[in-house]
Amino acid sequence: MISWAAAGKKCLVWLVLFLICLGLGYPTLNRYDLRTAVPDAGVYAKLATDGPGAVENHFRFRILIPLLVRPVYAVARGHVGSWDALSAGFLIVNSAFVASTAFLLLEIGFWQLGNYAVVFAGAMLYLLNFAVPNAQLAGLVDGGEGFFMLAIVASLFFRRWWLLPWVGVLGSLTKESFVPFSITLAATWWVVSERDRGERQNSGNRQDNSRLRTGGWVLGMILAEMAAVTILQSSISGHLIWPWSFALGLNSHSNYARNFVAWFTDRNSWYILIWLLPLGLLRMRRFQTSWVAASAATCFVALVLNAYYGGIGGSGGGVGRYFFDIAGPLLSLSAASFLCDLNPAGVSHMPRVQVLADQDADRNEGLVPTGSYRGSRKRVV
Repeated sequence: MISWAAAGKKCLVWLVLFLICLGLGYPTLNRYDLRTAVPDAGVYAKLATDGPGAVENHFRFRILIPLLVRPVYAVARGHVGSWDALSAGFLIVNSAFVASTAFLLLEIGFWQLGNYAVVFAGAMLYLLNFAVPNAQLAGLVDGGEGFFMLAIVASLFFRRWWLLPWVGVLGSLTKESFVPFSITLAATWWVVSERDRGERQNSGNRQDNSRLRTGGWVLGMILAEMAAVTILQSSISGHLIWPWSFALGLNSHSNYARNFVAWFTDRNSWYILIWLLPLGLLRMRRFQTSWVAASAATCFVALVLNAYYGGIGGSGGGVGRYFFDIAGPLLSLSAASFLCDLNPAGVSHMPRVQVLADQDADRNEGLVPTGSYRGSRKRVV
């Protein structure tokens, strides 16, 4: 059980992250007209004020964030001075999602690296990336997708498998691309972690009978997402829409090969990845194998969907926006670990004795994963 003092500290950290996000997204309030500068944001604004019936394209199915914005907008209207009340609603809701993503990044990163200062640096690198103020806090729904993607990682990492269907449903209400991404992420994680577990069992380690249980929860997430998408799209459209028929309807019939390689010259993607990708890859071996493999597989799926659809990514980030939603937290932590290694003391990978003792105790209780940790984690004595 977490103590009240520890819970208070965590709430304070989340509040600081939330206020940072509000500051990063402040220009959307009165510096420019968000709905004009970012056309997609204009569609989401109409979805928030007028509902799905006012939107004709597939954006009308991305209802979660606009529905959350609606009550905030109703309260803010007439009480925020020169600020745009609707933009304020989007900023508040998206800031809550992005702050929650950064908070989960801290929690997962601390268990991986054992050094809170380094992990906090990773959270700051995440928040200061081009994608956060220009996509996740810019009146779009990327902040929600990024949060639910990391929530899938957290559910798997901390073995809270029962959360997977709930996260899957909420993520599928945020953005339809979440469905193939989350399925790839969870399935790859399960396959890699079970392979590693099998190798340990063959080496004479304690038997683990959770394979079927874990796979069952992953399958439950997939079925819950499919059901949520079908019910949502059918109820809004007024007729039955299966997920596969919706996916086929998005096909642009364009040059698939050209779309696949187009991101290499897409400057919007490189605004996001130009420093994050090379620095993030340098310390990737310090992180759990299943997380690395699942993120890589899901990013590849994003490239394939980009080739298929031809419009994935959209304004202000290209396919790099999806790379960031999928692997941004992992790359940010890895980049922070590398940058802190430049310190002669090498502080990025020096777990404290008590941290390791707590982790060992929690693993014995099944609270944290026993998967493969690729970095050396020597006990300090």
